Formats: sequence, structure tokens, C-alpha cells
Amino acid sequence: MSKNLTKRSEDYSKWYNELVGKADLAENSGVRGCMVIKPYGYAIWEKMQAALDHMFKETGHENAYFPLFIPKSYFSKEASHVDGFAKECAVVTHYRLKNAEDGSGVIVDPDAKLEEELIVRPTSETIIWDTYRKWIQSYRDLPLLINQWANVVRWEMRTRLFLRTSEFLWQEGHTAHATKEEAIAEAEQMMEVYATFAQEFMAVPVIKGLKTESERFAGALETYCIEAMMQDGKALQAGTSHFLGQNFAKAFDVTYASKEGKQEHVWATSWGVSTRLMGALIMTHSDDNGLVLPPKLAPIQVVIVPIYKGIEQLDTIAEKVAPLVAALKSKGISVKFDQRDTHKPGFKFNEYELKGVPVRLAIGQRDLDNNTFEVARRDTLTKETVASDQVVGHIEQLLAVIQDNLYQRALEFRDTHITPVDTYEEFKTVLNEKGGFVSAHWDGTIETEAKIKDATKASIRCIPIDVKEEQGRCILTGKPSSKRVLFAKAY
Repeated sequence: MSKNLTKRSEDYSKWYNELVGKADLAENSGVRGCMVIKPYGYAIWEKMQAALDHMFKETGHENAYFPLFIPKSYFSKEASHVDGFAKECAVVTHYRLKNAEDGSGVIVDPDAKLEEELIVRPTSETIIWDTYRKWIQSYRDLPLLINQWANVVRWEMRTRLFLRTSEFLWQEGHTAHATKEEAIAEAEQMMEVYATFAQEFMAVPVIKGLKTESERFAGALETYCIEAMMQDGKALQAGTSHFLGQNFAKAFDVTYASKEGKQEHVWATSWGVSTRLMGALIMTHSDDNGLVLPPKLAPIQVVIVPIYKGIEQLDTIAEKVAPLVAALKSKGISVKFDQRDTHKPGFKFNEYELKGVPVRLAIGQRDLDNNTFEVARRDTLTKETVASDQVVGHIEQLLAVIQDNLYQRALEFRDTHITPVDTYEEFKTVLNEKGGFVSAHWDGTIETEAKIKDATKASIRCIPIDVKEEQGRCILTGKPSSKRVLFAKAY
């Protein structure tokens, strides 16, 4: 199987697009800007979903489902929210088609106009808060901790598979609390959950921080985020958690009777991650040979490829492999024994390398004679020979080693691409020649932030939560600043 991937160093964007297609992750659909997620790509998403869903439930959240369509009037109730999403909304105006009288084809039936137009959800705050008004009456109903797994539509003009599509899959959490302090604690907790998932499952190091006012979610008082660094030096927002204050509660009149009998508006959060994480996974670890998947998210963790001549030898190998497959599965390791006689071993080696399977075993006549397996690692592209009676323990340990190695490798890259600068000239030089996160002082104004972004295409990715106070001067205006922020060009 020939990979024929463009090298990352030659054209990173082209490499990414080719890899998504050749690794059977996704493809463009007949609807502009929308994608078909293929079985192998969806299997990775399912692993992500399962891990996150478990983490949400461990923190007390329950799943529910809300409508895809939102009455347009709901959006007008929270002004900053509608301003933030208006340009991306798809609107349903009619509910029926009919054949044109002149025989030219199917047209919208003008008599089937909706009484109120419907928005195809770009996010669900409005429909959910209209529902919460009915669910919340008393302090006994709080906190309300709900998550939804769904699809959303944001009508993007420039799209790229997984990273930015007009329709995408995600989860969105929406919670209601009795106090401001509880809501802030919830928003911070979910940022921590996302960071833990990114680092422990995706093997992607992230920086936790706050968004600036201009980069906050529409309608939020504070947006917490995790920011990751891709191999081309661009940043990618990997997850956000929003403290919404009482904006939506007031807009939809969601109140509760306190213990003292007073009517109070609840405090709110929302938080989400999407199939954009697939893009982060691909761009953090993969190489010129294809995908590199962390074992915890790989649909196939171990593949066994037989090297044989004739059915009799294959049967002998299959008999040898059967107890190994059973032993690995008993330890929760996903394994595939590829017995296809339609493809040669070399084709299979290339295929599983392209698809990022963490560990590949090969077994032929020599291995049968010596009671061994050849074990290959996808992350380092190295091979070793392991005795049959030791191979299960070796693989179990190797998967953990690969998971950690991918994280450490990505962490080293990220850390060597955080560069502090003190002048605007330094800032532009690092941004253009090295890339990555540029740590710089900023005067805290929206105007300065916008000027830098317009001139350099770099935005403030976050104000790191663990950053120490450090007196300095804004790189553009020279005004005093007490904290460094992280700038980067981003996806």
C-alpha cells in the first residue's frame, strides 16, 4: 500500500488533508462544508466520547437531549449571544417542497411558510434555558447538571475536515446553580476535566487559561480554555468552559425559591468540546508515514500480521496466535489478527502504519521455529523480537510506554515553542520565523489586541491561569502590564 503523503515540511496543510483521507478518517460530503466521518474516524471519536462521558458522570452530570431547531425569537432574548452567532446561523423558513408547475424541478412550497422561522442550533443555550424555566422552581432543584451529545451547525465559509466544518459533533454541558461561587467552581472544574482528558488520553499537553474579553463565548462573563500547540507552531483551542453569570437566567426568567423563600435568578455555566479534537490528535502526533495514535484512543491497539506460504502454514500461525489474542482481550487490549489473503504482508504493514496502530506483531515460519514474535512500535518505528511466553506482559507495558512517550514528545515540542519577548520587533520575528506561543506583555485593552491581530494574524490565545505577576510594558503601546499573555497564530 503506497502512502504518497506530502511531507509536513513541504506543505503542512496539504499533508493534513491527505492524511485525513488516506487514513480513512473522513471525507467531504455532497453538502458544502460538511463531512462524512468514516468508520475508522468515528471509532476514534467513540473512544473519546466514552472517556469524556465517564468523566462527566463521575462529576455528577447526566445526559439529556434537546431539539435541533430553535425558535428565532429565543435568540433575540440575549443580545450578546445573538450578536456572536448571527452570521453563522442556518435558518428554516418553510416546511414542504413541491414540484414546479413548469416542470423545472422541486421548489419550496410558498404556502408552507413557517409561522416562526427556526434556527438550526449553533449551540443550545437558548432552547435549554427556556426548558430550565420549567424544571427549576426551588433550591432543592439545584444544582442542575446536564450534558448533551449532539450535532450543531455553524455556517462556515472556509472549512477543513474536523477543524472547521459547517456541521460538527460535540458535547455541550449546561448547568444551573444557586450561587455565583458554585457556578464559577463548576466552570473551573470542567476546564480541569478537559485538561485531564487531553493530557491523559490524547497525550496532548495543554495550557489552561482565561480568554480575553473579545475572545470570550458570546454571552459569557468569563471563558476558561485549554490551548494546545500543533506541530506547525499554530495553536488550537481544544476546549472551553464558560461562566455565564445570570445573563441567560434573566433573559429566560429562570428563578428559584431560596431557603429563605426569596425568588432568585440562578447562575449558569456551559462547556463543550467537539470533533475538532480529532484534528488536534492528528496534528499533535502524526508524521510523514501517517497517523500516530495514543494507545488509549486507538480503535486497534495491537495488530498481528501473519507471514506465510500456503494455507497450511497460515493455519499453524492462526493456532499459535489464538491464545495470544484471547490473553490480550482479557486484559482489555483491542487486537486484530489480519488473516486476509487478498493483501500481502508489506501492504498490511503500510496500511496499519498509515492508520497509526500503536503496536504491530508479525509472525512467520522463523518465529514459529523460535517461539517468538516480531514487535514493532508505531511511535518510534523500531522493532524487536520477543519470546512468546513474554509477549503479553511486554505489550501491556509497551502500550503504557508509548502513551507516555507521545505525551513527553509533544510536551517537549510545546515547551521549546513558548518564547518570551519584550519588544514588538522581537514579537514579529519569533512569530514569523519560529512560531509557537509568544509570551508577551499586553496593556489589557481590546484596541491593542485588535491592532496586533490585524497586523500579525496572531491572537491572544489565553491569559495562563498559573502565570506569575511580572511587571512589564505592553509590546505595542509601552503601557504598564502586570502579566504576560500567550499570543499565537491559530486554527
